[in-house]
Amino acid sequence: MDQNTPSSRPIRTALQNLMLRDVPSFANKFVYSLGFLSAISFFLLLITGIVMAMAGPHWWITSSVGQYFRSFHLWATQAFVVFILLHLTIVFLTSGYKGARKFTWVLGVFMFLFALAEAEFGYVLRGDFSSQYRSLQGADLYNGSGIGWVLNNLNTGQVMGIHIAVLPLTLIALIVAHYFLVRVLGISKPSPAADAYPVVKANHTLLFWRGGTVIALVALLAIVFPSPYLSPLTISKISKDDPALISQTLLKEFDGTSDTATYKNNIAPYTFDSRTVYIQTPYDQLIATQSSPDQLKLFLAQPAEVQKTQLEAATVFYTSDQVSKVLPKGNQAIAVVDSLTTMAKSGLYEAALRDNNGAGYQTTYVVRFLADTGIPDETATKLNMTTDQYGMVREEASSPTPGAWWLAPIGLLNHTVLAKDEDNGDRDGAIIIGTSLLLLLAFPFIPFVNQLPEKLRIYKLIWRKPRSKQ
Repeated sequence: MDQNTPSSRPIRTALQNLMLRDVPSFANKFVYSLGFLSAISFFLLLITGIVMAMAGPHWWITSSVGQYFRSFHLWATQAFVVFILLHLTIVFLTSGYKGARKFTWVLGVFMFLFALAEAEFGYVLRGDFSSQYRSLQGADLYNGSGIGWVLNNLNTGQVMGIHIAVLPLTLIALIVAHYFLVRVLGISKPSPAADAYPVVKANHTLLFWRGGTVIALVALLAIVFPSPYLSPLTISKISKDDPALISQTLLKEFDGTSDTATYKNNIAPYTFDSRTVYIQTPYDQLIATQSSPDQLKLFLAQPAEVQKTQLEAATVFYTSDQVSKVLPKGNQAIAVVDSLTTMAKSGLYEAALRDNNGAGYQTTYVVRFLADTGIPDETATKLNMTTDQYGMVREEASSPTPGAWWLAPIGLLNHTVLAKDEDNGDRDGAIIIGTSLLLLLAFPFIPFVNQLPEKLRIYKLIWRKPRSKQ
């Protein structure tokens, strides 16, 4: 349809009324359209996100159209983060945070932080191994920073609410407020020499061409480099591949020596008793369907010393190089673990953990048990996804699709200042990252420091005085 037809003219006029009309001529350069391109990318995320939320995980995992939407959403995320970061960089280089514009900087930094958080919560919702591993890493970081009691990254239902409602609405409010300030304050000038540029009409046509190019590029990248998908880990599959490992993990939950049971930052969502969750409750559910004796009840009826002896004997039995197929008689701990291992192979054990973890998408018990087996870390290492390998900067080792490259600083911290900080790495990492973000927010308000870009004239990297007045 022609852009000047009666039906399109009101829309075009409304958009132009929202945008700046008169600007310094340098404002028509590409670097001054990064904020607009960020908004275009966010709009793409809203559209694809709404469609995916309505269709559900099964659609975006199994359907070819759904897979394309997932890929489109991924590349729109990459574009959104890139354009916001570039926009902040240009504002920094040109000292575009001077005077009242300090608050546009603060709003921009908040947008950047919330965009990164939105991206990470999106990865948790994707429904594959990447989701499982990222949820674990995020939960540990949140616990280390002291906010695990309000934010459980292993609760997919909570993450979904944050990702599709709380953060998008927050970002919309920040974008509106940020743009309102830009409309009121106008385009910032890199230096007094900017007065050499005349005031001209903003080239909205060129701006929309750039936006259309971004949309086309995202659509093309979604075809050429689709979002990878690696099947999630399940307790049932691990049980069939390595039943001895599952038995050993169950025993550690039983005697309280697993990573979950001994988690140093023992705050929500890891405050539960591992024996109750992983042994008592599923075994009670299992024994209710059988006529065999309740071995766990018999075990608990014995003196503490006898229980300790049985658990020690069970440890020797399950960790020996050649585990006998014949179970030792008279050891109720081994009998319980063996029954739960059989239950795990059938898939009923994982189902019991999900049922006992509450309704909805709560996966804390399942994902923590998987973590206790050690398989997630091994898998992530093979895929080059661990933070020890500088963060999940790409999806998987075999995929060219970029991942969360913005997590590279966390990987750098793990290789340097946190390399030997095994006990409090999550906490100390959170303190370092939090302090850095506070400094970034406060940068325009710090005397002398906020003048460095202008004193060093680094704005010349992207802006130069015109040769002559026009």
